[in-house]
Amino acid sequence: MSDAVDGAVARLDFTPLAHQKVFFDTQFIKDYKGIGFVNSDYMIGSLRQQMVAAGVLLQENASTADFVIEGRVGALGADSHEVVYGIPSTRPLNDAADALAAVSHMPSLPGIPELALAKRSDQVAAAKIAMFAYDKESRERVWQSGMLTSRSSAKDLWVLGAGPFQRGAIHEGKVRFAGTRLDVPAWATDRSGSNGPIASYKGQKIFNLPEQPVPVTPGPEPVEIQQVSAEEEAKEDGKKSKKGK
Repeated sequence: MSDAVDGAVARLDFTPLAHQKVFFDTQFIKDYKGIGFVNSDYMIGSLRQQMVAAGVLLQENASTADFVIEGRVGALGADSHEVVYGIPSTRPLNDAADALAAVSHMPSLPGIPELALAKRSDQVAAAKIAMFAYDKESRERVWQSGMLTSRSSAKDLWVLGAGPFQRGAIHEGKVRFAGTRLDVPAWATDRSGSNGPIASYKGQKIFNLPEQPVPVTPGPEPVEIQQVSAEEEAKEDGKKSKKGK
């Protein structure tokens, strides 16, 4: 789910509002606590990072802003399923038979373990985000992002007990065997266009930092130089010559 959120947020281009004082109104992104850390707080934090990366001057209060940005989440969820090529485990049937045996006093049946030639597990998550901005005073329209959707997937495959062979969007389109990268072009996943116009969201980037003052090392005190006229210099030379005699 976090990868789906990151994929949608990375495609948002806030550069039309660069260098503008903007207040981010999150009242329509409802705060809920889902399973894990992927919730509205994670999405709000991701959107704030994307705005800052685009040069937007975020304001903590609407009173100091010139524009207001609002957002909404159309979808945020995940689903999964498993497929077994072979004989699945009969444990669920045995549990039902055990419940019936407890009532009818019939002997319970032994369970059959899973006998699979191959097994596949697929997980998919989706996120849908929309943003727009308007003038705080006049309420005139300023900018809108359109509907941005992103899907993330993770697929695991076991063959004759060997695996998992992992592929999907969370593995950056690469194929891995038990965590080790494999070069299998036929299984590669295309993730073109997922990084969007602002590449700084997913990669490290150092923006303009304020210049630090250069420390100045104090030097020696200046020596005062006195200018002597030619007449005074001649008198001084005469005194030195008399002393020498």
